[in-house]
Amino acid sequence: MAKYLITVKPGTSQEKVVETAPGELTIYLRAKPHDGEANTALIKILAKYFGIPKTSIKIIRGAKSRTKTIEF
Repeated sequence: MAKYLITVKPGTSQEKVVETAPGELTIYLRAKPHDGEANTALIKILAKYFGIPKTSIKIIRGAKSRTKTIEF
């Protein structure tokens, strides 16, 4: 299992993943932080970035925060 500290920037014009340090990512999302849309988009973009299934990604801390801890 790997853990990453994620900083989410919702509501941006483009989606991208930026590695800021080993084990830390900043993710820019088009989705707004409303009704879990940003978390769903986050899991989708992480699955594509790492090439793993969406079901293997879990938000273990910070589900309602812009700073999250992700485990897969």
